[in-house]
Amino acid sequence: MKQLKERILRDGKCFPGGILKVDNFINHQMDPILMHEMAQEIVRRFSNHNINKVITIEASGIAPAIMVGAYLNVPVLFAKKKMPSTMENMLKTEVFSFTKNKSYPVCVSGDYLTTDDRVLFIDDFLANGNAAMGIIDLITQAGATLEGMGFLIEKGFQSGGAKLREQGIHVESLAIIDSLDNCTITLK
Repeated sequence: MKQLKERILRDGKCFPGGILKVDNFINHQMDPILMHEMAQEIVRRFSNHNINKVITIEASGIAPAIMVGAYLNVPVLFAKKKMPSTMENMLKTEVFSFTKNKSYPVCVSGDYLTTDDRVLFIDDFLANGNAAMGIIDLITQAGATLEGMGFLIEKGFQSGGAKLREQGIHVESLAIIDSLDNCTITLK
């Protein structure tokens, strides 16, 4: 997606260790116009799927997931990183965070993720695919159907995209980073 790629090159910041910071327009301060355009593009790319729910993990995936859900006119569910004492029928799994270098539990209520759901997962980044694998586990536990996974930015030099595509999952990434070597952003 041209607008996103241009914005990454203009406003993205690279840090050692393969970290791309886009917090000035995606995952801290957000550009609602760009978010709107990205959501429309994701909806277009999954237009041949019969989706009745969007799912993400808090917090950075919530904004694009809500936009996608609004265009699809379906509910949006986000997996929580804290186990609420009031949640009934809890489905839970563990996810390793590349950015934070630690594992954390994530959960959703089985009341909101069921066998009737045909789910589209949305997130800001795809790196090693850990968040995506956690969501797949929750979807499997619920007996729901995964229709696809949409990401704003994929780190193509990490293994997540390949792992998901090898499983036959329809994966769409609006921008793919080929390299962050020497803190230079190289797009595919």
